Amino acid sequence: MQSHETGERREQVALKLVGISFFVLAAYVAVAAGKTLVQREPPQASIVGVCLAAVSIVVMPLLARAKRRVASRLKSRALVADSRQTDLCAYLSGLALNALFGWWWADSVAAILMVPMITREGSETLKGDTCNGCH
Repeated sequence: MQSHETGERREQVALKLVGISFFVLAAYVAVAAGKTLVQREPPQASIVGVCLAAVSIVVMPLLARAKRRVASRLKSRALVADSRQTDLCAYLSGLALNALFGWWWADSVAAILMVPMITREGSETLKGDTCNGCH
């Protein structure tokens, strides 16, 4: 059985990794969306892509909620932070303004507007500013 110190050390490492992954996600979203805007690339619609987005919009919030329940039982701030990242992925999956209105640029603009939120989550996670059951 692991000691409390070992468990806390592992929790801190996991929390840092999740925090860093928020910054990687923010950078990826910013670069991909920025590239799309600069090159004026309309998103490619496909049946598979639309189905995957629809499934993600339903499944990701359920997964995030389940992660928060488990995080509460385990008292894991890292898993709480990871559940927030799952929520953000659901929001990004829901960006379908091009499909709805034909605005090729809207999904990229909406994604870029989410970058500060993603970055803030990363910063809070690295500081350890998470709590079980907050969301």
